[in-house]
Amino acid sequence: MYATKGNKGRKELVLNEQDWVWLHLRKDRFPTKRKSKLSPRGDGPFQVLERINNNAYRLDLPEEYGVNTTFNIFYLIPFAGGADTILPRKGPVTRAMSKRLQQDWARAAEEGPRVFMNLKVDF
Repeated sequence: MYATKGNKGRKELVLNEQDWVWLHLRKDRFPTKRKSKLSPRGDGPFQVLERINNNAYRLDLPEEYGVNTTFNIFYLIPFAGGADTILPRKGPVTRAMSKRLQQDWARAAEEGPRVFMNLKVDF
């Protein structure tokens, strides 16, 4: 009874290998990346290398992070674009920039190539 009420609004998220995700940066796991509360809380997109189970995934993180590459699904957010839509970034990726990029990619899927975040991109 408690589980059905608690899980009422939740949807199960299962990622596959080669999917792209955003990673939430916790202060205790990424102390060098989260020095200030004004630092971005997320980074990415990163590719899923392996699905360990429905809750744990191994990501393709650069060596500079210096942490274990296995993460709980709670810290992963699906990336709307794909490998062909990843753009060079200007500065950190914030939630506002992430939303704007996703809106631009959705618009580009309908209209074709255009300019994203003042960067010219051809598909």
